[in-house]
Amino acid sequence: MQVNGDLANIKTYILDKLKAIYELSVPIGQLSTKELNERMLEVTDILEREVAVYINRQGKIVQVSLGDADTVDLPEFQRQARSDRRLSGIRCIHTHPSGDVRLSEPDLSSLRRLRFDCMAAIGRHHKEGVIGSLGFFTGEQNDEGIEELSQLGPVKAKVLDQINLNMLVTVVNKKLGAQNLKNTDAEEECAILAGVERPGQQLWTIEESMAELARLADTAGAKIVGQFTQRKEKPDAAFFLGKGKVSEIAMEIQNTNANLLILDDELTPSQQHNLEQILGVKVIDRTALILDIFAQRARSREGKLQVELAQLRYNLPRLGGQGLVLSRLGGGIGTRGPGETKLEVDRRRIYAKIHDIEKQIEGLKKSRDLHRVRRKESRIPLVALVGYTNAGKSTLLNKLTGSEVFAEDKLFATLDPTTRHLVLPEKQEILLTDTVGFIQKLPHTLVTAFRATLEEVQEADMLLHVVDCSNVNFEQQIAAVIEVLKELDAEAKPTLYVFNKADRIDNDNLRQQVLHDREGICISARTGENLDALQAKIEGFFQESQIKLTLLIPYDQGSVITQLHGLNAIRSTEYVEQGTLVEVSLPVSEKDKYLPYSKE
Repeated sequence: MQVNGDLANIKTYILDKLKAIYELSVPIGQLSTKELNERMLEVTDILEREVAVYINRQGKIVQVSLGDADTVDLPEFQRQARSDRRLSGIRCIHTHPSGDVRLSEPDLSSLRRLRFDCMAAIGRHHKEGVIGSLGFFTGEQNDEGIEELSQLGPVKAKVLDQINLNMLVTVVNKKLGAQNLKNTDAEEECAILAGVERPGQQLWTIEESMAELARLADTAGAKIVGQFTQRKEKPDAAFFLGKGKVSEIAMEIQNTNANLLILDDELTPSQQHNLEQILGVKVIDRTALILDIFAQRARSREGKLQVELAQLRYNLPRLGGQGLVLSRLGGGIGTRGPGETKLEVDRRRIYAKIHDIEKQIEGLKKSRDLHRVRRKESRIPLVALVGYTNAGKSTLLNKLTGSEVFAEDKLFATLDPTTRHLVLPEKQEILLTDTVGFIQKLPHTLVTAFRATLEEVQEADMLLHVVDCSNVNFEQQIAAVIEVLKELDAEAKPTLYVFNKADRIDNDNLRQQVLHDREGICISARTGENLDALQAKIEGFFQESQIKLTLLIPYDQGSVITQLHGLNAIRSTEYVEQGTLVEVSLPVSEKDKYLPYSKE
């Protein structure tokens, strides 16, 4: 443990006192401790020189220096971690031998140059005892674009220790980030991923789940700079992760300049709040990550409304009044007020916004219901494509119908549902609908918000469950989709499994194993392999519930022809001397009505 600064002519016992300071620690979120202050001031009283300590957010003392703060720099790894977008993760506490603890210009200059979480000066007062001052960034900029600083003090040292330092850092970092986005193009977010493995409670292994989380983060535009996992029977109530793992992540954040932590499971509002306080970076969970991707992908008005509704419902319980932390130091006269009324105002606004969006979605739902009624009247069957995200549903829709729906090899590449008309080889007409992809741990807020869109699944006559059979986890993906279908009361729908990306599987035996006694077919939407057989299977499904007849309709009974058109039953028409000769495909329930006209 090295003491830095000008150590010429310093006696050994004084150096030992300075080295012993490294053995101390400070509670997380607290500026300093009484013992640390006394040890620093003891050396200052002997030498009449400044003593400076540098502390990270975990309360560990990373450097002790003798001399004024302006002549001391941070350790090398901290110099590398500094960023204009956020604070350094280090705070400086130093003594003023004169007892005048007001921050000097060199103090404020060091605060700016090294972007400390805060700069504190302490000293002895002949009446008040140990006193101190604090300087910190506000997160705002003045008219000249210079970041503003704020100061508190001189006050008693115990007042400084009442400050929630982690909350202060979180608020300032968020403001700095927002300010930076206003002045520059959006920068890539550097993310650390974290997850908890719960033995016997997860369908997916932690490695598979974290790999998918990494793909989601990449889809959202984040750069992955670290990954942590932990094995626990149940998540920690306060931090989701254990405190030791949180400390590891905190050090990784400092070392990699990460500004985002993504958890693989949904966090409670208090867990998210506690992690942000300790780490000083933005913390989100899998739900928030998926919501962000959906917000990027939504194109239609209804899709944007549904995403906004899901985000509002997700964020509502996470509202918290934060002020600037320093507005609530201690209690008593002069510190009381009306409370955080802004929080209640924000809640009322969100409730009002949710109500407004729900009304708009309901209006769009009524419009869609009219379209659905017209479709039912036309008797054209509806086939819905469902499946895990990135299974190839949009590519299959494009290949079958000649559409140009956006398709990309990324999770949730398409969000808004698309319906296209398709005429099968035997003249059977169907409507083919592409729906939003499902995923494991699909946020309940999304299922609720998108229920109106997912009604297409409930109304479908048949489901095509598209599966990426080249994915080693395709069985788990099938199970995840079925769970969502159960939530939609659609798991009993007639279903044909479409095992896509079969071009990546060369072995025929493996293809048979993929089917696993399920009613399905292996295809490749990319190459077109087996698409004719798929269409034949779809057509065969509808033909099983229909009967083919040849009818001769007299010319004076044209209303019968109109009825048959209404049923979308006519497959061919020929005009003969006795009347109109038509080949029809009728639902079995309609057969008896038209048997008198049968030629068979």
